[in-house]
Amino acid sequence: MRITSILLSLLAVAAMSAGNANAASANLVKNGDFSQVSNGNNNQVGHVAGVTGETMLANWTSYDGNNGGYNFVLNGTQVTTTDSRIWLQSFTPQTNGGNFFASDPLYHAGVLSQTISGLTVGDKYTLTFDYALGQQSGNTGANTDYWQVLFGQTPKAHDLEVGVLPANTVTQNSASLSIATGGFSGWQTSTMTFTAAQASQVLSFFAQGSAGAPPFLLLDNVSLTAAVPEPSTWGMLLGGIGLVGFMARRRAAKRA
Repeated sequence: MRITSILLSLLAVAAMSAGNANAASANLVKNGDFSQVSNGNNNQVGHVAGVTGETMLANWTSYDGNNGGYNFVLNGTQVTTTDSRIWLQSFTPQTNGGNFFASDPLYHAGVLSQTISGLTVGDKYTLTFDYALGQQSGNTGANTDYWQVLFGQTPKAHDLEVGVLPANTVTQNSASLSIATGGFSGWQTSTMTFTAAQASQVLSFFAQGSAGAPPFLLLDNVSLTAAVPEPSTWGMLLGGIGLVGFMARRRAAKRA
């Protein structure tokens, strides 16, 4: 009876672990591909709806303290043409050719934020996103830039510029991307892990970089999922099941 209880407990743990693994496929970020806009593609991102020449990103907030900042939603099939508000040099699109977010870290960069709900306090979450660095047409000069990612409370752009974080907020940086004048970095993927301190927290992106001619940091395919159980957890589980089997065989041998 005791062995049966232990085995059932281990199977329950296995089921819970499998459930967590399946939950990891659910993206908690909404509109992570920036496809949902209020006023078309290739527009400056606004902070207040209805401003002429601006568009709103569903589920996201872009704010530099006064307005949406010098942030844009652009389209991969148009960004090297005159149809685009910002024309990037040497640009290579993602395979899907869809929308992406673009921010100039040196000119009124706004914080891009989204409130993430449904978190489990103490659980780890994996953040992944694609990013790249390009330069606006008509400009020259080398650049090195990166995304500062924050998880906690809503930050203010002018505070981040001087290194001040909001309370109860953790931050990580993507790897820096560097380009020569007129260059394009190509798309990269960044992966980070954050631990939830509250059931609802704000995920934010802020473009940071060195002085240079107008660069644009690009962002696409943002995803936040529950972390998959560590391999060590599965190892302990399998070891426990093996131990139960050994005990069962030993008991059977004694009875024989």
